Amino acid sequence: MTTYERRQSLLDLLRKQPGLRVPELAETLSISMGTVRNDLNALEQEGRLTRVHGGAVLNEQNQFPNNSYKLRFQKNSAAKLAIAREAAVLVKDGDSILLDASSTAFYLARNLSDRQKLRVMTNGFDAARELAQNSSNTVILIGGVVNNDSSSVTGLLSEQIIAEIHSEKAFFSCSGFSLERGMTEVHFAEAQLKRKAIESSRQVIALIDSTKFGKEDLTPFARAEQITHLFTDSGITDEWKSGLQLANIPFTICKE
Repeated sequence: MTTYERRQSLLDLLRKQPGLRVPELAETLSISMGTVRNDLNALEQEGRLTRVHGGAVLNEQNQFPNNSYKLRFQKNSAAKLAIAREAAVLVKDGDSILLDASSTAFYLARNLSDRQKLRVMTNGFDAARELAQNSSNTVILIGGVVNNDSSSVTGLLSEQIIAEIHSEKAFFSCSGFSLERGMTEVHFAEAQLKRKAIESSRQVIALIDSTKFGKEDLTPFARAEQITHLFTDSGITDEWKSGLQLANIPFTICKE
């Protein structure tokens, strides 16, 4: 295998399974971890990816047509990757799940490539496209008004559709979280849709990176006691760990 072929193989692996780390990449390609690191560094210099602790995130120009969503995808990417990898363990073949339009939910979608016969509902275009690549899945893109950033759909029609369906597990991120107001959103329409989705879901799984703890945005959509399980990253403080325990919120700290 030439250097070019090896690096293309690395890019293909990261495209299919973005959470793969250096040891896993090395084992899959039967090369040394040193070679993987050198290749990742070279690809980063070419602008093909961004190195994060333990691995890398692709920088494909056509991955997200909208630049604002691309920026959200790249922000705190290592933490979001860690959260997505751990949360994906909850999803089994044949599950009925609901994903919001967050960048963390898209990372989660990418970590579900080996699941079969999922029934997926989402208002996020990118998560829908990702999971629809597996022909065994049934993917419902919730209809409604296309938002300005062209990454999600909201509105009254979306809420009506959500009210008529049921999901076993709903995965939500947020722009802010506090014990007093719960999960909050900066966009009112997004928050309203998530409220409806919670009413139609048996379990509410929160995907919240540590930078969002203690922040409160415009409108709440999920109370702390409605959260079935919370996934966060290793940046969470001891104070917040104690707060979650006192509030009886089960949580997992995902190592990057």
